[in-house]
Amino acid sequence: MPAFASDGGRRRAGPGRVGTVRTTVLGYPHLGRRGELCAAIESYLEGCMDAAVLERTAAALRADVWTELAGAGLDSVPSNMFTYHDHVLDTAVLFGAVPRRYRAVGTLRAAGRSPALDVYFTMARGAGGLPPLATARWFGSSLRTVVPELDEGTRFRLAEDVPKPLREFFEARRLGLFTRPVLLGPLTFLLLARPSPAASPDFTPLDLLDDLVAAYVELLTRLGRAGVEGVQLDEPALTAGPGTADLAGLRRAYRRLVDTPGRPRILLSTFFGELGPALPVIADVGVEAVGLDFVAGPGNLATLAGVGGLGSTTVVAGVVDGYTTQATDLPSALSTCAVLLGLAGDVVVSTSCSLVHLPPEADPRVVDLTAPARRRVDEVMRLGRAFHEDRPAPAP
Repeated sequence: MPAFASDGGRRRAGPGRVGTVRTTVLGYPHLGRRGELCAAIESYLEGCMDAAVLERTAAALRADVWTELAGAGLDSVPSNMFTYHDHVLDTAVLFGAVPRRYRAVGTLRAAGRSPALDVYFTMARGAGGLPPLATARWFGSSLRTVVPELDEGTRFRLAEDVPKPLREFFEARRLGLFTRPVLLGPLTFLLLARPSPAASPDFTPLDLLDDLVAAYVELLTRLGRAGVEGVQLDEPALTAGPGTADLAGLRRAYRRLVDTPGRPRILLSTFFGELGPALPVIADVGVEAVGLDFVAGPGNLATLAGVGGLGSTTVVAGVVDGYTTQATDLPSALSTCAVLLGLAGDVVVSTSCSLVHLPPEADPRVVDLTAPARRRVDEVMRLGRAFHEDRPAPAP
């Protein structure tokens, strides 16, 4: 799989040519073409479906997406973007940040139930008199995610022997695919969290950054040993006006991650706006690739030029609109990619954000929930071909 390196990578996630410019998407809808995952979740919660059946349904939907994206010709296919609720909750569970009041749910045993899933869904939705965790809008999008609760007693650790990002990587390998696990970045996770009721008055979640990064180091080490070549760490909080302490934490966290022996290559992905003062810090920490949003953050191009570019670092160029169903201006996107060639070691054509943010079809007769995302993948591929072959982008 090409892992955002100038050598073009050694493995393929799907068909297509490897050249200076490659193609990917930052994420993809996971609910199924007709919302099959939503229906399966409701059946499980109502006691009409066993946990094993729910897991098989989800696995089949994951396989469909991976094979579809690889078949479309993308050079790098993302994984670990599938969730039963949201990826912030997934990250909290991944690293054992489960508030004490929910843990007793996992001690209950019943035929066809999964204690781990029951804890997860209770945190997401509430059950048995326990209210769910609070939620917040995901950086101004239409999605809502849980708000993790943390305090001085929180101890981050990998909560499973085979953590979810690794399980999905292995699933894809059985299909003959090498995928790029997508993880919520440590800084964004902590900036989204809030102090628990047990926290002291002067506690902030960012106080736990070093402990959380240590858990990420362990995860990256295990992914590297398993053969993962590249990972994507999403840090959209960096486009939301990070403060001085946040930027210092960013530098400290990613320098430690970059220093992890045997780790996969790191794509530090940002979206939902312009980076501003975070970009010089990112340019200095040594990650192999940086994802920039040129749809919601057109000023990123000038900022990148202002810092003198990224040297040999790859830019994953978010030039295909992941926010609306309006057709992407392909000639303009191609022009942006051409400018980026002079500011980075390599350019990957990509979407501005995960395609889960695309609105549904305006035509109520169209029931395929993934149709808008498939059109965006087609635009990515057309741009990639046009850029590689040095010819104008085809008209929509």
